[in-house]
Amino acid sequence: MAKTQRTPTDIQLKTGGILRVEPITPFVFRLRLRPDTDFREPGLVRYGIVKTDWPDFPVTVQRKRDTVTFGTGQTSLTIRTADGRMTFCDGAGKELVRDAAAPKSDLESGFDIQFALSAADRLYGMGDETRDRLQKRGHKNLVVLRNVVSYVPIPFMMSSAGWAIFLNTTWFHRFDAGVAKKNVLRFSGEKGELDYYLIAGDSLPQLLDHYTAIAGRPCLLPQWAYGLTFVCDERKVRARDVLYETYEFRRQGIPCDLVGLEPDWMETYYDFSVNKKWSQERFHVPSWLPHRKPGGFTAALGNMGFKLSLWLCVDYDVSEYEETLLGAKTKGGPGAHPTEDTADDIIKDPHFHPRYFDNVTKLGEPWFEHLKKFVDDGAEAFKLDGSNQICFHPDRKWKNGMDDAEMHNLYPVLLNKQMHKGYAEHTGGKRAMIYSAGGYAGIQQYSATWAGDTGGGAKPLVSGLNHGLSGHSNTSCDMQVWNPEGIHFGFFQPWCQILSWHQYNQPWFLGDRLLEIFKFYARLRYRLIPYFYSAAHTAARTGMPVMRAMPLVAPDDPKSDELLYQYMLGDAFLTCAFSKTLHLPKGMWVDYWTGKIVKGPVDLQCEYPQDRGGPLFVRGGAIIPTWPDMQYVGQVPIETIGLDVYPSGGSAFTLYEDDGTTLAYREGRVAETRITSVATNRALTLTIQPRVGSYEGMPTTRKFEVRIHGAARPRRVTVNGRDASVAWSWDAATRTLSVPAQEGAARKKPAVVRCEWA
Repeated sequence: MAKTQRTPTDIQLKTGGILRVEPITPFVFRLRLRPDTDFREPGLVRYGIVKTDWPDFPVTVQRKRDTVTFGTGQTSLTIRTADGRMTFCDGAGKELVRDAAAPKSDLESGFDIQFALSAADRLYGMGDETRDRLQKRGHKNLVVLRNVVSYVPIPFMMSSAGWAIFLNTTWFHRFDAGVAKKNVLRFSGEKGELDYYLIAGDSLPQLLDHYTAIAGRPCLLPQWAYGLTFVCDERKVRARDVLYETYEFRRQGIPCDLVGLEPDWMETYYDFSVNKKWSQERFHVPSWLPHRKPGGFTAALGNMGFKLSLWLCVDYDVSEYEETLLGAKTKGGPGAHPTEDTADDIIKDPHFHPRYFDNVTKLGEPWFEHLKKFVDDGAEAFKLDGSNQICFHPDRKWKNGMDDAEMHNLYPVLLNKQMHKGYAEHTGGKRAMIYSAGGYAGIQQYSATWAGDTGGGAKPLVSGLNHGLSGHSNTSCDMQVWNPEGIHFGFFQPWCQILSWHQYNQPWFLGDRLLEIFKFYARLRYRLIPYFYSAAHTAARTGMPVMRAMPLVAPDDPKSDELLYQYMLGDAFLTCAFSKTLHLPKGMWVDYWTGKIVKGPVDLQCEYPQDRGGPLFVRGGAIIPTWPDMQYVGQVPIETIGLDVYPSGGSAFTLYEDDGTTLAYREGRVAETRITSVATNRALTLTIQPRVGSYEGMPTTRKFEVRIHGAARPRRVTVNGRDASVAWSWDAATRTLSVPAQEGAARKKPAVVRCEWA
């Protein structure tokens, strides 16, 4: 038995071909198959989407007559040298998954890999490739970016039995999870070589953690992006119209941070070129008064606390810049007229026609270069429409030499990467708010996405949950503002937006009842931003999404797989939309609207007040940080944070804070406050630990105002061991105990609030 570091091993198969096995981490192996040793990196690796710089760790290699076995202590992988079939086990030797047939791989004829499924395997992932299910066993599909049908397919599938597959390819391919053969999961493509990662984990969240360590963690959006985005009507809207609409948000007292312009902001409607400019009729910019100077358009928006988003359509060959960064010469050309054989779309899509010519790319000029002037004008966000990044280009030879069958899925990832990095570099390290309709594996590192031209109903809800089950957290859809249910769902997503387009979806046009409901949800959303932001930090560290499908949080509940329209938001909240029933898993739950306590598991009819749009429950033990009311993020300095506590046993919450706008969080410039709660029938002890870490602009003091819900009137309340009987108050109607802010300095010791009932 040989003991080595983390190095690739080539195995000559008796049936022909070389199987390369590379231990990536103690939980992950990469397997590649081709006819010889001329292994070339696919696009996701070549362009730095997939991580390659892994630390070494000990690996044992045991060679026998017919097998080679790799061991890491956490997993083992056995390869049969006759034909390359494998068996993947955990550290205790328990089999996780094995091949159902010998793998096949050839660049020209494609690849085929089949995995045997056990009775325990329930399958999740694959991104936004379908919107009618969460559990993918018994389902098959194409893994191809398509408008409306499949905006963000992700070739990652994980099993409830403790294993996952990440297929490292951008070629068009298919998966079949037990349709053709009941107990076989199959991935196959007509072109491309076999390259995949085997991942082990004790739970679905751990599998997501390992996967996003490979394909990239979800990015942290600017803090203001977790507020409200409003996208204007696009029909010849003028700067004056936009300013008065944003002014109306402030006049109405409706919190909002980002206003977006649609295609009419450009001089040439739907301008795909790098020569675009502001419409001189609608957004005239005098040479002596740039947008950002006092009296300018974006200066006026900024004075009201608004950020500006610009709509973009893209058909640029972003592969050329990627090759330039690698020091390689580009290939390809503009494309040719379609022939009779290629005139039809590769995947028939009635929504967009295929594209053939490249009339926009400027050799040697990266796509983001021409956008810098608009950032200088005050744009802080960009909306990347599906047009034309989701279109097929059947005759196009991309500058990196790829055909469209390999480049099509890769394109939106490269585009969003260049937007993300270009903005950060140009602004000295600020975070981008890039939101895209299209995507693929790795998109989570760079951008948010929304559900494209599919509105904000039940289908986009399922899409968002499947995103979360595939390592992508920052998802949303256009809010249905014309009914309470749509408003409820719209605000309870990782980020939220209204699209006017050719409608009048401004909240003040909804009528008195809906306007008041909208105001309530908008203000609640802003009070909860520290909670959402901490959940986004968790996603950026572990891949655990903000919006969590029930199999992620209640994997042992037999109903979880069928709960398509309910979900958890972070650790505390459970809600649903577009459903008449709600299922509460095991545990104690509190109705957020009424304070009623319900014990799960239980099925409920959806009941909620008339001025709400859906049910909202809080998990027992939850600790929820809140902000005071504000009209936009940063309007007022935050000195006091509220803590809503729902006592039940032992629980904990970590509050994450940073500067809210830069990438410094990736370098550890984050303050963490650990808060724990221990509740019994006799007492509750809430402990607020001192902040750990720091960031630029961090306030020197931090106060916490505690509200304990569902409690009886206590006999005694102490703060840091001292009697607080004068300060605290108890509301008998809501059964809420309030302890006003006590901490006025940067403490070196924990702050402890204790309530005693006996």
